[in-house]
Amino acid sequence: MEAAELARVIGTRVRAARIERGMSLGALARTAGIGKGSLSEIEHGSRNPNLSTLYALAAALGTPLAALLAQHRGAEVAADGIVASLLDVDEAQDEVVEVYRLELAGGHEHRSGAHGAGVVERLLVLRGAVTAGPVDAPQRAAAGQLITWVSDVDHAYVADVGGASALLTVTTPRA
Repeated sequence: MEAAELARVIGTRVRAARIERGMSLGALARTAGIGKGSLSEIEHGSRNPNLSTLYALAAALGTPLAALLAQHRGAEVAADGIVASLLDVDEAQDEVVEVYRLELAGGHEHRSGAHGAGVVERLLVLRGAVTAGPVDAPQRAAAGQLITWVSDVDHAYVADVGGASALLTVTTPRA
């Protein structure tokens, strides 16, 4: 899926989720910590949001990131120093499990805001080494190692200088 088409899909999904929750454009913008004009552009598909913005919107809407990507496998979103590709979504009765492949540039810190209560992230490093987890208690893992944390707090990912590849699962309990 090309970037312009993905931006339209994301915009439609954000708007539908906002309306379903009875939120005004301004209320969602404030809760997500983004500008009202930027949110309007996202909803109209004229702005391609980065990964940080999408996570902020997903958290404010109380929905998994994959829901905003309309569960399009292969959809890629990026921010400075990180590219996340959606590989799979498994929707069980009591939880949603999203699987992403992450490509992390060396030395760049990517911060993610807190997700909902009970959301758990698992990062399996495939290549290189990554320090990740809650900002106040990060863990380091090399290729073949796994880091697990509850992501209801601000958390970050930093790859060593050579960069890294990893698989990330995000498990969100259903309300």
